[in-house]
Amino acid sequence: METAETATSFFLHPGGLLAQKAGCTVTTILGSCVAVCLVDPVLKIGGINHYMLALWNGEGLPSPRYGNIAIAKLIEKMLSLGSRKENLRAKIFGGGDVIRTADNFFSIGRRNIFIAEDLLREERIPIVTGDVGGKFGRKLIFNSESGRVMVKKINKHL
Repeated sequence: METAETATSFFLHPGGLLAQKAGCTVTTILGSCVAVCLVDPVLKIGGINHYMLALWNGEGLPSPRYGNIAIAKLIEKMLSLGSRKENLRAKIFGGGDVIRTADNFFSIGRRNIFIAEDLLREERIPIVTGDVGGKFGRKLIFNSESGRVMVKKINKHL
C-alpha cells in the first residue's frame, strides 16, 4: 500500500517532464541541465521539465532531453490541464558550468539557459524567478501546487 508521501513525491530524471492537476513534490538534480517550472497561480497547478541539451537537431525522434522540445511539451501539457497561457509563470534553474572543457566560451549550461529564456519570451510567459549559471550543480524540490521551489547548491565539479 502506498502512503501519501510516496504517492505524491517524484524524482525527475534527465529528459523527464511532469505536470498534473493533483499537487505533488518533484525532486531533481541539475548540473549543466536546466529545469523549467511552469506555475499557474489561478488553478494552483504546476509542471517541471529537466532537459540536457538546448536544441534537437532533427535526427531521430523529438525528445524532452532537448530544451526546445521539453519547453514546448511542458507548455502543451499545462494547457491540456486547463491553464491559460496568460496565467503561466516560469521559473528557471540549473545551467551550471560543472563540466570542465577546453572551450568554456559557450558552454552547454549557458546554451540551455539561453534557449529557455528565448522560448519563454517568444511564448510571452514571464520568468518570475530562477537560479541559473555559476560553477555548481543544484538539487531542486518543486511543489507543483504552491509553485514553491527549494534550491540547494551542490559544489562539485565533474
